[in-house]
Amino acid sequence: MRDRLYWNEGWMFQEKYEEGMPEAGYDVSGMRPVRLPHTCKELPFHYFDEQEYQMLCGYRKVFVAPKEWEGKRVMLTFEGAAHESKVFLNGKLVGEHHCGYTAFTVDLSDGLQYGQENVLAVRLDSRESLNVPPFGFVIDYMTYGGIYRDVYLEIKKEDYLEDVFLRSEVMLKGVPEASLISEVAVSRDAEGLSIRQQIRKKGEGSYQPLPFEQQNGGVQDSSTPVRGKKVRIQTNVGMVALWDTATPNLYEICTQLLKNGNVVDEKVVVFGFRRAEFLRDGFYLNGKKCKIRGLNRHQSYPYVGYAMPKSMQRMDADILKKELGLNAVRTSHYPQSHYFLERCDELGLLVFTELPGWQHIGDDAWKEQAIQNVRDMVKQYRNHTSIILWGVRINESKDDDAFYQKTNEAAHLLDPWRPTGGVRAHKKSSFLEDVYTYNDFVHDGTNKGCEKKADVTPDVTRPYLISEYNGHMYPTKSFDCEEHRLSHALRHANVLDAVAAEEDIAGSFGWCMADYNTHKDFGSGDRICYHGVLDMFRNPKMAANVYASQQEEEPVLAVSSSMDIGEHPGCNRGKTYLFTNADSVRMYKNGHFVNEFHREDSPYRHLAHGPIVIEDYIGDAILKDGEYAPKQAEGIKKILNAAAIYGVNNLPKSAYAEAAKLVALYHMKPDQAVELYNRYIGDWGGPSTSYQFEAVRNGERAESLTKEPMRAWHLEAKVDHFQLREEASYDVAAVRIQAVDEYGNLVPYLSEPILAKTTGAIELIGPKAIPMRGGMAGTYVKTAKKPGPGELALQCGACEIRLEFQVEIANQSE
Repeated sequence: MRDRLYWNEGWMFQEKYEEGMPEAGYDVSGMRPVRLPHTCKELPFHYFDEQEYQMLCGYRKVFVAPKEWEGKRVMLTFEGAAHESKVFLNGKLVGEHHCGYTAFTVDLSDGLQYGQENVLAVRLDSRESLNVPPFGFVIDYMTYGGIYRDVYLEIKKEDYLEDVFLRSEVMLKGVPEASLISEVAVSRDAEGLSIRQQIRKKGEGSYQPLPFEQQNGGVQDSSTPVRGKKVRIQTNVGMVALWDTATPNLYEICTQLLKNGNVVDEKVVVFGFRRAEFLRDGFYLNGKKCKIRGLNRHQSYPYVGYAMPKSMQRMDADILKKELGLNAVRTSHYPQSHYFLERCDELGLLVFTELPGWQHIGDDAWKEQAIQNVRDMVKQYRNHTSIILWGVRINESKDDDAFYQKTNEAAHLLDPWRPTGGVRAHKKSSFLEDVYTYNDFVHDGTNKGCEKKADVTPDVTRPYLISEYNGHMYPTKSFDCEEHRLSHALRHANVLDAVAAEEDIAGSFGWCMADYNTHKDFGSGDRICYHGVLDMFRNPKMAANVYASQQEEEPVLAVSSSMDIGEHPGCNRGKTYLFTNADSVRMYKNGHFVNEFHREDSPYRHLAHGPIVIEDYIGDAILKDGEYAPKQAEGIKKILNAAAIYGVNNLPKSAYAEAAKLVALYHMKPDQAVELYNRYIGDWGGPSTSYQFEAVRNGERAESLTKEPMRAWHLEAKVDHFQLREEASYDVAAVRIQAVDEYGNLVPYLSEPILAKTTGAIELIGPKAIPMRGGMAGTYVKTAKKPGPGELALQCGACEIRLEFQVEIANQSE
């Protein structure tokens, strides 16, 4: 009864819409067929003018309205159209919307010609001169344009469920028990209406009626009469499996609308029972303190901007949770795809979502639209269990108490269950929200990792959360030198460690997940902000290892250096770090054991798995060679290891003191140092050195890697899925590409072009010639509206790989 008819096919598109053109139909001769999700302008990877996507454009769809629709409500929903929409049916305006980040629904019923052809036209304005959020000043992200999310129809009877909002109260004493509170809105006040609800674990077994009241061994079923257009139902569910970040248990709540005992409509909401609380000393989930560790995410991709389907939205959530080991994400700086949020629900990924905006507050009309955006955001997303916080303040904006009182009231009225937060970049500002959220950019690589709570918030008795850190403080490209990439990684580790040490900070969100295209005012001049721990194709930079190593599920082992001395000034490696979640890492040099480094050796005392410094490149090699007495060998070892880390000209005072001791006690000569350094440390001119590392967990080897000079490289492609399936729309697979040596290590400075070619049932998104950047690249393949096999061939020099895909067509659209 609530089945959606997806309308992602059969659209015609006009890129340049002239003001004088007829709004009902456009100039059909200038249109071309497109599939949704769609971007109004496909763009280069970088170095393009943001004016290219800012335009008036038009979409047109011709369809027949079946006679059986007559007498019903025909509702058309646009999940996302950027940024100002006007919808015309057979020449008449039937709806408009003034936000590119929330959905809107248009009732087509009264304007349809049943049994005949109808013309639906959408006039879309993506110009940044609009007087709506986030526009009005500069913006540090591209805003793109187009109908970039799904469009669908729902055919409803006169009596239908307009909305179902679920929340719960969880009792944690002993066995977890919960009550379910349902706020149900129906289309009209009519006689004979009642509500019935059923429940089951998601995808398991059959529905059971609510409430679960056991009487004489049976289950009591009941329905609640509807009086007026809204009804509130509170039900004791009893024992439940709780939703949390480790075990995200979900239920399906089926709400049915009955008329005179017959079901006329139903809506299924996927829901998790949990208690999420921000308290004075942090964030608690189901009564247990949980330090939030997350990143900020933009919803953009290379070439097509916002226009990516379900598979890519879900993939980003998988990367955040499974590859980066995070427990939270902030959807900066606007509400994002329900597909992304649904996956967060399934994975146990906590979400902080916020209204659209960036620094600027506009006039009264602008503010009214922002308040409406809050209402739309909360009402449309409040059934997502993963959401723990509403952002009701324009990101990094100045104080405006009258305005922000209204945004807070709007959120609390529609969802009294969740707290509000407001992201600012200045201290001691007006605290109107429930949680003080602050962008803390104090860390510069040499100083403290974060501010103290008491130095930022005006009220230390209330919750505090860091909503951004790092980011623009140290932009890092995947092709930057090793030392720069390491500094970027350590900055993230420094902040994470500092936040972990502060018991009264609920957690933090780093800036940011992935690089993103931006306006001319920001970024590196090529229209990219290189702020991500991933590149735009979601390939990992070194900093990604810091986050990945904090999770426990999969073994992680990475070394911060290629171990090539020529990468560093003066051929001095500096400090080399191990990023791992292992208990220890054993290091071997040319097959000989050197040392075992333990997690307790990390200077990052507050992280579960802090980066570990490699402080020994020699082990017992000097002693075993037998030329020196034990204490003499130990002294030589200390000096040589110090030279390996700090360089001969920058030795610490302790190394000079040790050298003086060797001269005095063993009559060693300074010129011996060069020969000893070359024998035990240096790789210059001698046989190449091979380093092997073994990660040990619970006494067993869990992971290993080898570092030695490259002899040959090849391409590797990581594909998120090979079985593509068209359902509501086309499907897309992400292909992440790396050039690696024979041991799987990234070849970080390879910049050769890759030639991509598709055949069969798939086609390419973006250019056919793909440059490698930092030894990494990426592309996307999409289904071409036909079933069968498809192949992607990638060729780089003499290296070629072929990837086989299979496409299934199961469209739910017309």
